[in-house]
Amino acid sequence: MQLFVGSFNDHDPEGAMKKYAGAEYRQHNPFVKDGKEAFIAFFKDLFQRVPKARMEIKRVIAEGDLVAVHVHHLDPTGGKGRATMDWFRLDANGKIVEHWDVMQWVPEDNEVKNQNTMF
Repeated sequence: MQLFVGSFNDHDPEGAMKKYAGAEYRQHNPFVKDGKEAFIAFFKDLFQRVPKARMEIKRVIAEGDLVAVHVHHLDPTGGKGRATMDWFRLDANGKIVEHWDVMQWVPEDNEVKNQNTMF
């Protein structure tokens, strides 16, 4: 999902929205407003607070107009980061028009109850 890579690793939310988002952008994360400008503002603020923010896409699954992305948000301060599942709905032109996500902090090794990883 180039929108994620463009907005996170390149720190270019404006360019990512211009290239990969549809005419409308609906947000289901309760902490981000609807619309492209709100997406851009959210990530500009994040990058000011965390200038070394980076992520790795682990898995991508697509069916019809829906795409699910399993993401590891890396912690530049040395922590384990967050695991995120993002879902996107695409329009007929393949542009992102809707987003949902669920996030979870990756626990420290001494908190893990099994040998499986989150990725």
